[in-house]
Amino acid sequence: MNGFLYSLTLQWKLDIRSKSLLVTYYIVPLIFFLLMGGIFTSVMPEMGSTLIQSMIVMSVSMGAFLGLPPSLIETYGSDIKKIYKANGVPIHLGLVTMVLSAFVHLTMTCMVILLLAPILFSASLPGQLPLFFLALAIYIFVSLSIGSILGLTVNNQAKLTMIAQLIFLPSIMLSGIMFPITLLPDFLQTIGRLFPASWGYRLMLENGCSLENLWYLILVSCIAIISCILLLNKQKSN
Repeated sequence: MNGFLYSLTLQWKLDIRSKSLLVTYYIVPLIFFLLMGGIFTSVMPEMGSTLIQSMIVMSVSMGAFLGLPPSLIETYGSDIKKIYKANGVPIHLGLVTMVLSAFVHLTMTCMVILLLAPILFSASLPGQLPLFFLALAIYIFVSLSIGSILGLTVNNQAKLTMIAQLIFLPSIMLSGIMFPITLLPDFLQTIGRLFPASWGYRLMLENGCSLENLWYLILVSCIAIISCILLLNKQKSN
């Protein structure tokens, strides 16, 4: 247990020193929040009631899809994996520590948004904070599980960036966080529902924490966990 906590602390410190992770976990999401928060609430004042949820979904998605996978490639696509094997370190330790560290980073970014949005843009705080935090934790976990699949599957950084963008951008544009999803054609609404961002956004809305909005995220997370286990076993045998 002490070894695991040490590995987790070390991973968190390494993340802090990584400029690319600082950009994807903190700098870009918070700049986007400051810019778009002002635009949204100026053009559509009613957006203040959902601004926190919208910006949090965007921030979590960016960190999970663009921040976590490159770190996994650096570990499982390099000689670090061989060091794990040579020293008898479980192959899954790197994934677990990176995911937990990313979870902490993304939670901190979300807390900044939650605290600043009401002050800067008169955004409405979630009425039921315990349920909101539960929904937030679920969405962060689901997003990181998808990011883990990307990092364990794609071994090329350039290809990974392209694939991650192909997942990140549609999930943001078609999830309803930028504009009401009802403005989209029916076929785009259907495509948007395939992305967890759409379900995570609804789950965090007022009175949205229900099985109706939760079942799809549970399904995706179960598939992602099984996929990660299979991919790690494949890494172990290589």
